[in-house]
Amino acid sequence: MIDKEEDVCLFLTQPGELVGQLAVLTGEPLIFTIKANRDCTFLKISKSDFYEIMREQPSVVLSVAHTVAARMSPFVRQMDFAIDWMAVEAGRALYRQGDKSDCTYIVLNGRLRSVIQKGSGKKELVGEYGRGDLVGVVEALTRQPRATTVHAVRDTELAKLPEGTLNNIKRRYPQVVTRLIHLLSQKILGNLQQLRGPFAGSGLGMASSSEPINPTSNLSTVAVLPVCDEVPMAAFTLELQHALNAIGPTLLLTSDIIRARLGSSALESIQEYRLSGWLAQQEDLHRIVLYQTDCTLTPWTLRCIRQADCVLIVGLGDQEPALGELEQMLENTAVRALKQLVLLHREDGAGPARTVEWLNMRTWCSGHLHLRCPRRVFSRRSPAKLREMYEKVFERSADRHSDFSRLARVLTGNTIALVLGGGGARGCSHIGVIKAMEESGIPIDLVGGTSIGAFIGALYAEERSAVRTKQRAREWARCMNSVFETVLDLTYPITSMFSGSAFNASINRVFQDKQIEDLWLPYFNVTTDITASAMRVHTDGSLWRYVRASMTLSGYLPPLCDPKDGNLLMDGGYINNLPADIARNMGAKTVIAIDVGSQDETDLCNYGDSLSGWWLLWKRLNPWAEKVKVPDMAEIQSRLAYVSCVRQLEVVKSSSYCEYIRPPIDRFKTMDFGKFDEIYDVGYQHGKLVFEGWSRGDVIEKMVKDRRSADFNESKRMDVLTCPSAGFTDLAEIVSRIEPAQPYLSDGYGDEESDYLTEFEDEGPESLRGEEDAAEWGSAEAEEDKSLRSRPSLAGTPPPPPADPDGF
Repeated sequence: MIDKEEDVCLFLTQPGELVGQLAVLTGEPLIFTIKANRDCTFLKISKSDFYEIMREQPSVVLSVAHTVAARMSPFVRQMDFAIDWMAVEAGRALYRQGDKSDCTYIVLNGRLRSVIQKGSGKKELVGEYGRGDLVGVVEALTRQPRATTVHAVRDTELAKLPEGTLNNIKRRYPQVVTRLIHLLSQKILGNLQQLRGPFAGSGLGMASSSEPINPTSNLSTVAVLPVCDEVPMAAFTLELQHALNAIGPTLLLTSDIIRARLGSSALESIQEYRLSGWLAQQEDLHRIVLYQTDCTLTPWTLRCIRQADCVLIVGLGDQEPALGELEQMLENTAVRALKQLVLLHREDGAGPARTVEWLNMRTWCSGHLHLRCPRRVFSRRSPAKLREMYEKVFERSADRHSDFSRLARVLTGNTIALVLGGGGARGCSHIGVIKAMEESGIPIDLVGGTSIGAFIGALYAEERSAVRTKQRAREWARCMNSVFETVLDLTYPITSMFSGSAFNASINRVFQDKQIEDLWLPYFNVTTDITASAMRVHTDGSLWRYVRASMTLSGYLPPLCDPKDGNLLMDGGYINNLPADIARNMGAKTVIAIDVGSQDETDLCNYGDSLSGWWLLWKRLNPWAEKVKVPDMAEIQSRLAYVSCVRQLEVVKSSSYCEYIRPPIDRFKTMDFGKFDEIYDVGYQHGKLVFEGWSRGDVIEKMVKDRRSADFNESKRMDVLTCPSAGFTDLAEIVSRIEPAQPYLSDGYGDEESDYLTEFEDEGPESLRGEEDAAEWGSAEAEEDKSLRSRPSLAGTPPPPPADPDGF
C-alpha cells in the first residue's frame, strides 16, 4: 500500500483456484506479491501456453475473467462501472475555458495541450499533458469553472472520473485526500513562485523550486518526416533509435514493419481499431515510439502524423531551404503537435548557414537543431546492408557526446544546459571549467549566458571545443588590453565615456556576420531593455550585436539599439546575472550554472550622518592614515544595479535542477584581462576538483538518466517479445469466437443476476481489507465458491466445471 511499509493481505487462494490470471490477460506486471502460507504444489502455465489454451477453448476466457471479478471488492467494481473511457480526435477540445467542472480526466495515451485566454484576447500556453497525467483535477475539487481550454494534440484516449466518484473515493480512503493535497500544493506553490519571482512582469516567470513541468519530458511518440527524397531517412531513424535506446526502450515503426508484424492489410481502414489498439500497447511498453513516415502522402504517413506528440522535419543543411510536399500538407491540415526542424550536416562538411531562410519558410516550427552526422548516415547501402551494419552499431553503447544523443535527450526532456554568469575578466575562468567538463564526460546540450558569459557561451556554442574557445577568447582579451584603442574611443561623456565603436569592432572580429540560429548548439543570452524596463532573452538574430548588448556596462559603453525594434539594450547582469531559470524554462532538466560575479564587501566604514569627500581624499592620499572602506559612485551604482539579482541568485542556488559552481576568482578585478591564463587555470583546477567529486558519486549518471524509463518494466517487455501476439486485440479476437449464451438462460436471468450481485455486495470482501478480516474472507471463500460455480458468469455464459482439467 502507498506510504506504508508493512504488507496487507488482499486474499487467500485455495486448492483449485487461479492466481496471477489478470496479469496474463492484461500484460501488466503483478500489483501484489504472492507468498506461500504453507508448503504448496502448484501448476505454472506460461503466457504463450495460456493463450494457446484460450485459442483452442475460447470459453476459458470467461471462466478466467469470472475468477478475477469474484475476487474484486464491490468498491473496485463500482469504480470500474463509474469511470468512462473516451476518445478525443486530434484538434478537438476536451473542454473550454469557463465550462462547468464536473469531472477529472486521466490521460491513457495521446497528448493534450492547455491554453488560457487572457482578458486582452491573447492566448498563452499553460502546459501539456501526456500518458498518466491528471487533467482538470483542481477545478473539479474546488468546483470552479474551467480555467483553461484543453485541446487534443493528437488522437487521445482518456479515463473520465466523475465528480461523485472522486468524492466516493475520498470518503472511503482518506489517504487519497492526502495525496491530492500534495499534488495541489505543488501546483499552487509553483504558481506562487512564478507570481512572486523578480521577473513576474517580464513574461518570464521564475522557474519554481517545486519542479515546473517540462513540456518535452512526457513525449511518447515522435514522427520523422523528410523534407525531400534525398534525406537518408532509414539511416537517420536507426541512428536516433540507437541514441534513444541508451535512455529507455525505443521502438521504430515503418509501414513495412507494420505489414510484417500485423499483416499486409493492417493499414486498411477496416483494421483501424485493431491498429490503434496495437499502437497504444506499444506506447505502454516503450519510452519512445518512433514513426518513420513514407516519402509520399500515404495512409501510413497520415497515421504517423496523427499519432505524433512531436514531428521532426528532417532536411539537409547544405541544400536549398525549399518546402517539401509533406511539409505543405502539414501546414494545410493544422497539425497541433510540436514541430522541430532538424538539419543534417556531413561530418567533414561546412558548418551551419542560412538557417534563418529555413525557419522563415517554416513559421510553424517551434525550434531547430543542427546535427553533425557520422559518415555511415550518408552511405549509400541497400536496405538489407543498412540493417546489417546497424545491427553491429546497436551492439556498441551510444556516444553520449554525439549530436544524435543530444537530440535524444531533447526529445526525452533530459537536456543538460550550461549557463555562464557575468563578471568581466573573471569570466575567463568559464573556459577552464568547460575544459574540465569535457574531460569528465559531461555533455552540453544548451548554452546561455550574461555579459562575459554571453561572449564565452557564444564561442563554445559555435566551436563545441574548449581548446578552440580558449584560443579565440585569448586573442580577444589581448585586444581588450590595448590602451591605444581605448584612448582613441573616448568621447564627450554625456551617455558614456566611450563611443563603443572600438568595442564593437573587437566583438565583430570574433563573430563576424554569424547568426545565433547558425550556432551548432542552441544558445541564448540575456540583456536589460531600459526602454521597456524589462529583461530580454535573445535566441535569434545577429550574434555579435546581442553579445555586445549583453556586455554593455553602464557609464562605459552606450546602450545598443536593438536592430529589431530600436529599444535600448544594456548589460543583462543588471537584471539576471546567472540565468539558470531561463534555461530551465527552455526545457533543461539539469542546469550547470557557473557564477563569476563580484562579491560585495560588507565590512564598510560607519562614517556617521554626513560624509566629506575631502576627508575621504585625504585618507586615500596619506600613506600613514588608516584606510577606510567607503564605496565610490561607480560601486554604489553597481550595487544598486545588482540588488534585483541577489534574491534571484539565491533561488537558483537552492533549486533542485541547478548545479551551482563558483571558482575562487575573487582576487581578480573586472578589467584584469591581462591575467587571462592565470584566471583560466583557476577555473580549470576548480572544475577538475568539482567534477572528480561528481564522478565518485552518481551526479553525472543522474543527469543523463531518464526519470520515466524505470516505469517500463523489462520483464513486461520481454513477455511481449516472447509472446508478441498476446495483446488486447488478440484477446478480443478470442472472445469474439465464444458462442452466444444458451436460450434457456434468458428466462429469469435478469433477476438471478441482480440477486447474485446484491448477495456479493453484501458478503464480498472490501477492497484492500486489513489483515484482521482478510483471513476470515479466505476461509469463507471456498464455501462461497461452490455457490458461485452454479450461477452464470458475469459475461452471461456458465463457466466450465473447475474439476475439468481442459477447461480449468
